[in-house]
Amino acid sequence: MLPALVKESLPRLTRAIKLLPGDPRPDAAFILADELTGITAMVAEKFTNERTADGIQRALHLTVGGVSLGLESVLTVDSDAAALDFLIDNGAEAAFQAGFRQIKDLAQMPEDTLVGEYDNDPVYAQRRLRDLFVDICLADPNQNWSGPERFETQLKQRKEVQAIVRLAGWLRRHHDGGAVNDSDLNAEGVIALAIIFAVEGGGRIVARTGQKEFERFVKAVRKNKPDYEEGWAALVAKVPAQHHPVLLQRIESYRTTCTVLQNIRGRTAMKTLFAELENYAGSELDADYD
Repeated sequence: MLPALVKESLPRLTRAIKLLPGDPRPDAAFILADELTGITAMVAEKFTNERTADGIQRALHLTVGGVSLGLESVLTVDSDAAALDFLIDNGAEAAFQAGFRQIKDLAQMPEDTLVGEYDNDPVYAQRRLRDLFVDICLADPNQNWSGPERFETQLKQRKEVQAIVRLAGWLRRHHDGGAVNDSDLNAEGVIALAIIFAVEGGGRIVARTGQKEFERFVKAVRKNKPDYEEGWAALVAKVPAQHHPVLLQRIESYRTTCTVLQNIRGRTAMKTLFAELENYAGSELDADYD
């Protein structure tokens, strides 16, 4: 059996530099080398140890990745020649800044649907930015690098998380009992409560609840036997269209899997139902009983 062919995927900066010997523009190599040296010195000062050889080498690898990531974002064609043209015409600093802005924007997006006060802490935010920068942009100039692919994967994942968090935030602001302003947010828990309580009908938005209100809700559902679909339709009608994809997906899931909704109409004990609700709502439940 023949060995599988491995496609070479060196950082875009490396591939562009390899074209320099045939480039007719005077001093292009010298100017580019000077710019890259300056960027590496800056990265070493801010992100690695500029006093050690290992720190300088690590900074060089981060520079290669940062410039390469930026080139991938600014190029309109998949061309190493076009990358070299950009570096000569606009400078390596412009490419590096484009790459770093991508990392910075990514770091500001939520990584998880559980959002805590520390997520907005400046020290934590700086650490998160540094970790992402290293994870995606550390690139040996002479080895294959998958930074752009890792960036796109994380961007897709974080956009999905952001959509969930934004829906939960909207539900909190429009909570029937007044806006919920806690710094800690269990986004999935907020959405779960809204969907579960929506089946009662009437279009009320419930983003936070306690045991007393849940007991009232269960008794009302058992007595009035509302149409779940009508209740969900009323909820969807109140929520802005940009949040509908997430909300409709969650409703579809809860329609067939939510044990709280499945068991409300039966004779399941209230204590058992509330325990099941805790599995969905988590920290979004108020402890209103001793």
